[in-house]
Amino acid sequence: MLLWINGPFGGGKTQTAHEIHRRLPGSVICDPEHAGFGLRRMLPPGLRGDFQDLAAWRQGVVEVLDLALTRHDGVVIVPMTVTESGCFAETVGRLRELSHDVHHFTLLAERETVLKRLSGRGLGAFLPFSAGKNAMLRRESWAVQQLDHCLERLSEPEFAEHLWTDHSTVAKTADRIAVLAGLTLKPNADGRVRTRVRQAGVTIRHIRFD
Repeated sequence: MLLWINGPFGGGKTQTAHEIHRRLPGSVICDPEHAGFGLRRMLPPGLRGDFQDLAAWRQGVVEVLDLALTRHDGVVIVPMTVTESGCFAETVGRLRELSHDVHHFTLLAERETVLKRLSGRGLGAFLPFSAGKNAMLRRESWAVQQLDHCLERLSEPEFAEHLWTDHSTVAKTADRIAVLAGLTLKPNADGRVRTRVRQAGVTIRHIRFD
């Protein structure tokens, strides 16, 4: 089974994926961003655009996930934002055509909620100036620039199933996904402090400067 967790940048995909992985024995996380940033690094700086525009990325993601789903016994979890219909068809759609059991979920939240989450991810006091003006904050700035487009596109029916997370914790969102996918997660026994420390660790491990 494949769990594809979609949503705007800063919408909680990675944290939710890691929460499910933590509580679902045998599961693995396969992050297509690794392939995307690798392909970007191969290009001269002036040619580095959105790696989802590269056919090599779309085809490679399907090939690798097809292999993982065929050879791995556990659930494969994919946290990845995809907003364009063509790219969605060539990745999620193609995996379904290959007869894999694909469950796609889009995490949505109000704009203000996502901005607050981005702020907590490191944007902080610079958020009002987020328009790509500060190189040190370019990743979050880019995420803010893309936010309205992401929320509009991902609200479309083709990107269902939609889960609104404004008033939901990461653990509760993981529980909802598990129920909808017919999975059983281990109980969440962590307290607030331990949860914050673990989630901070996930955030730090996923900081990229590409």
